[in-house]
Amino acid sequence: MTADYTYSYLTVVAMSLLDIFFVVGILGVSRLVQRRHIYPEKLTPYECGIPPVGDSRAPFAVRYYIFALLFVIFDVEAVFLFPWALVFRTLGGTGFVEMMIFFAVLLFGLIYAWGKGALEWV
Repeated sequence: MTADYTYSYLTVVAMSLLDIFFVVGILGVSRLVQRRHIYPEKLTPYECGIPPVGDSRAPFAVRYYIFALLFVIFDVEAVFLFPWALVFRTLGGTGFVEMMIFFAVLLFGLIYAWGKGALEWV
C-alpha cells in the first residue's frame, strides 16, 4: 500500500520537475534569441498607433470613477434580480421581504449618491 503512495508522489514530483525544466528552457531560449536593440520608438507608449500627446499621468476627476462604480453596483443588482424573478413563487413571503430589504439598501445608496452629486456628469 505504501508503494502505491510513493509511486503517486514520485509521479507528481517528476511532473513538477519536468514543468520547471520546460518553463526555464522556454525562458532561456527566449532570452537567447531576443533582439537587444533599444531605439526611441520602442520606448514610447503605444496608443493605438497614434503618437502620444501630452502627459500620460493627467489627473482624472474622482466623479468619473464613482459614476463607474455606481454603474457596476446597479448592474450587479440586475444580475441578482433576474434569478430572483424566476423563483419568486417558490420563495414565498420570506424571499419577497429579503429582496425588498436589498432594494431598500440600494435605493438608500442611490439617494445618497444623488444627494452628493455623484450622478452629475459635468
